[in-house]
Amino acid sequence: MERPSPRPRLTVGWATDVGRQRSHNEDTVLIAELEQAGYYGTPSTALLVLADGMGGHLAGEVASALATRAAAQHILQACLTLLPIREHSASEPSLKEVLIEAFQRANELVTERVPGGGTTLLCALILGNRAYIANVGDSRAYLVSPEGCRQITRDHSIVDIMVELGQMTSEEAVHHPQRNVLYRAVGQRGPLEVDTFLCHIPPGGVLLLCSDGLWEMVSEEEMVQVVATSSSLQEACDILVEKANQAGGKDNISVILAAPPEIVDSEFHWPEI
Repeated sequence: MERPSPRPRLTVGWATDVGRQRSHNEDTVLIAELEQAGYYGTPSTALLVLADGMGGHLAGEVASALATRAAAQHILQACLTLLPIREHSASEPSLKEVLIEAFQRANELVTERVPGGGTTLLCALILGNRAYIANVGDSRAYLVSPEGCRQITRDHSIVDIMVELGQMTSEEAVHHPQRNVLYRAVGQRGPLEVDTFLCHIPPGGVLLLCSDGLWEMVSEEEMVQVVATSSSLQEACDILVEKANQAGGKDNISVILAAPPEIVDSEFHWPEI
């Protein structure tokens, strides 16, 4: 009797490091993968969460850990109803609403339990070859493909606004003393505005999530080269962290790489963002 061929699966690698100039790591990384085979089989599904804490000793790491867990818990609880086995019901929350609610819950929890603390928060829910992304702060999501590296998210920093207004160049922003000052972060009081994105990952493409400890130290060209030449996504993560440290390691460094299987079933009804 012939065995069925193995089902294509999502590939994930990750790494986090304290860096060369910090005494402790305020970053948090969470990865949850979900696989279901059978009559109601689902595409490869994964939730990727990355948070970069702020607020000094203990406050930063507690804020990032709480935000990560709160957001992941909310998204995973809704995940089974979000999986695309049927048409979406009008009575159910949209995927965008679920992501925003998850961030609002994280913001309430951090505000309540970590006064004076805050964190960036970046989530990517991957369904097959689609990534549903939500972001607050300056942790970044990139799409790395044979065509190069494209930043998906937008930084919620003061210098980013100044670049948009033409008050400085992107090159000047890299060295500006206020480059890490955020105007939007989890832990702020009041309503939290959340950016959401839908990214189609092409064949050969890789989704890259990272904290500023990576993207400030390693250029986009280097990211593409490392991903393209590494034997695995895990090796690529380890090399990227090493390169950030070799460049000075000024901050904590975290990175997640994810590549969906190139074969994606076409029978699923994909939710929109």
